[in-house]
Formats: sequence, structure tokens, C-alpha cells
Amino acid sequence: MGKKKPSDDRASSANERTVCLNRRARYDYFILDTFEAGIMLIGSEVKSVRQGKVSLQDAYGVIEGGEVFLMNMHISPYEKSAHFRPDPKRKRKLLLHRREIERLCGRVIERGLTLIPLRVYIVRGLVKVEVALARGKPKRDKRQEMAKREAEREIRKQRGKRY
Repeated sequence: MGKKKPSDDRASSANERTVCLNRRARYDYFILDTFEAGIMLIGSEVKSVRQGKVSLQDAYGVIEGGEVFLMNMHISPYEKSAHFRPDPKRKRKLLLHRREIERLCGRVIERGLTLIPLRVYIVRGLVKVEVALARGKPKRDKRQEMAKREAEREIRKQRGKRY
């Protein structure tokens, strides 16, 4: 009998390290579809990402000229960098396949959806961004979600008192 190869899912999750999460995204948006994208970083930005000095607050994706860019993603400058310090909130190009870009472009323009980053992570030494195609939630949906979470928490609390 030959050796069994580990499935790609298990192998990738073992080599994957999440650097930054956008927790607010799932609260503010309905997530319709997700994509994994590479990101073009300059010099010491990679070292800052590895240290976890990244913020996805207020970050969003834009499609310009057939390319996808991430706006307002804050990467703090690397402290030990001598002279070259890029702008922390500059626009950064996302690396996606042509078909994925065409699909995103059509859905964003046609249906009025938004591109938002969900998380930044490192896989096999490469910095990746999980980007979602999302639709904004109305305020009443957010309230319903909070009420539902509160009710579930209350049920768990009562269940714990019984035993």
C-alpha cells in the first residue's frame, strides 16, 4: 500500500496563520461570496504584516481599469526600516485571476455590491487577503441579529442553571 497524502484543506490550514480579522464586516454586511487574493506589498510592509501591525477597519475594494485595489487598509511602518517608509493607507493592488476580476466587476456594477476584506493571513510565506462580495445590512437587520444573539445567550444561561 502507498502512503496517504494529506488533503489540501488540512495541509493549508496547518500552514496558515491569520494576522488580522475584520470582525465588523459580518455585522455590517451580508456576505455573498468570498475570494482569496494575493496582495502587492512594498519592502518592509511584509515585515509589518508578519508582526500583525495591520488594520482592516474602514477598508474596501475598488475595481479600476480591470484591476482590483484595496483602499484604506492600514499597515504601520516597520520600525527598523531606515529610510523607506511607504504611506500606511496607500492603495494596494490585489492579485486575482482575470476570470475572478471579470466576475467581481460584473456583480459590483450590476447589483451594487461592495468588496470588503474579511481577513489577512499568511500561507507558505505569502500574504493573502480574503475578500468578500457583500451587501450592506439595514439597521433593522442588525437589531434583529443582536436580539437573536441576546435570546440565545439567555437560553444558554438558563440551561446552565438547571444542571
